[in-house]
Amino acid sequence: MQSNGCPQHNGESEEIASTSRQNGSCSATANGEVATLEDRQHLLKTMSQADQDVVRLIGQHLRGLGLNRTVELLMSESGCMLEHPAAAKFRGHVMDGEWEKADHDLNELKMLIEDSCQTTLKMKFLILEQKYLEFLEEGKNLDALQCLRHELTPLKFNTERVHELSTYMMCNNPQDLRETSDWEGKGIVSRQKLIEKLQSFLPPTVMLPPRRLQTLLSQAVELQTDQCLYHNTKLDNNLDAVSLLIDHTCNRDQFPCNTIQILNDHCDEVWFCRFSPDGTKLATGSKDGTLIIWDVDMYTFEVLMRRAYEGHSYGVSYIAWHPDSKYIIACGPDDCAEVWLWNVETSELKAKMSQSPEDSLTSAAWHADGKEFFTGGTRGQFYQCDQDGNFFDNWEGVRVQCLACQHDGKAVLAADTHNRIRGYNFEDKSDFHILQEDHPVMSFTLDETGKLALLNVATQGVHLWDLKDRCLLRKFQGVTQGFYTIHSCFGGLNQDFIASGSEDHKVYIWHIRKEVPITVLEGHTRTVNCVHWNPKVPSMLASVSDDGTIRIWGPLDKTKKDNESGRSTPV
Repeated sequence: MQSNGCPQHNGESEEIASTSRQNGSCSATANGEVATLEDRQHLLKTMSQADQDVVRLIGQHLRGLGLNRTVELLMSESGCMLEHPAAAKFRGHVMDGEWEKADHDLNELKMLIEDSCQTTLKMKFLILEQKYLEFLEEGKNLDALQCLRHELTPLKFNTERVHELSTYMMCNNPQDLRETSDWEGKGIVSRQKLIEKLQSFLPPTVMLPPRRLQTLLSQAVELQTDQCLYHNTKLDNNLDAVSLLIDHTCNRDQFPCNTIQILNDHCDEVWFCRFSPDGTKLATGSKDGTLIIWDVDMYTFEVLMRRAYEGHSYGVSYIAWHPDSKYIIACGPDDCAEVWLWNVETSELKAKMSQSPEDSLTSAAWHADGKEFFTGGTRGQFYQCDQDGNFFDNWEGVRVQCLACQHDGKAVLAADTHNRIRGYNFEDKSDFHILQEDHPVMSFTLDETGKLALLNVATQGVHLWDLKDRCLLRKFQGVTQGFYTIHSCFGGLNQDFIASGSEDHKVYIWHIRKEVPITVLEGHTRTVNCVHWNPKVPSMLASVSDDGTIRIWGPLDKTKKDNESGRSTPV
């Protein structure tokens, strides 16, 4: 094996290590037996490179736990070396603050480093930076100045940082220095962070990257969660939140597969639903001309009516929430020329807009800053409006099927009657092609990043597009889509899931990387027109249907015994 490091020696472990070095022939093992030099050499020869790497990783992890004697025994018995001898010596000198010796160690490490001149220059700068800051904290301003002028500056490296370091001499006290420089102060913490920065310049055969075993375990858990079809729980990459003894799997009972509540307050077909951006409210629109705002208990998943807004003579077929969840826009079907803007907090009608009775204003989208919105319809009207509902610009002849604003605020995306989505910039009156389908785009929505678009395409179903590369990523299977307008959505943890209604009365849910649905929700008795995932509660979903009902879906532990049955079918 290549000589790639050796252990540090402290306390009792130093005595054990010295015993093995006295005649170079034997060493004490963990069970008290004696391993000869020949035994260790034979073991090392029979170990694969992977086994040797694992021994080193375990040794590094044990050393991080303070089990230094155990590390010495492990390395001695296996014949492996945790670090290259020069690297181990370098680590010790840095942790002890012996800067001149650490600088000398760099010369020994040069032959082990690629692009050694530039790399050692960067490493030397980091060491001198720590040395300078420690001098300042100790009140040794002359020594600090000496370090700045005669050691850091002559390196002619990162002069901007050198100038910044010079300003720290104006700090009044150590606390002021630590706060101004965002530095932990002299001691184990800052020196350990320095070691981790220096390690990034060294090959792993010389010194292992910091916490390498934890990194590998985190990657393994991340891979398992990616492969878990029902993973919908935030782990924060915390290894303590999972068991390393078994593969990670999520219980399907925690997925929104169960009917939590059925709402029957609309008296006709329910066309649209949308949770507010803050997740505390749900809006539903119906053919009965009513817009209902519901309060959402994000813990119990209970939904209670807050207010019903009546008088939408054509019905409410589309809803757009203001980014701060304060206002809401209600649009009607194709023959509706009116847009209603409500203040949800005061329940007041902020504006009722109509340019011409010949217009068709069936869709709306707020700009990311919430100061303006856009609306349009299939008869060729496409307007830009301010927050108070005043029309101040328009685009002639664009037949809008559905709208969405790009997250950077630069353009509005519109699906039109030519089976395509185009981008429109109202500032310079430019438009550009986004994507083309072979069949009518009935509706579409963007994910939180604005990089993905989810389309419901007539007779085809649900399609996922990458807007950056402008390519079709996936066609999801199972859903029945004719020429009804059905609205699908992204949702769940990290928006890893896709949900859509269907003309076969069901709700289909897919993992974003799988074409086959992972579950199908049953309970509605007519076409499911719209589904929406609560943006703040990964396990809460709403669906609305021509059967006049709203269903709230959630995990099994949120169900109530008196709920009407709603079930899901695993696929």
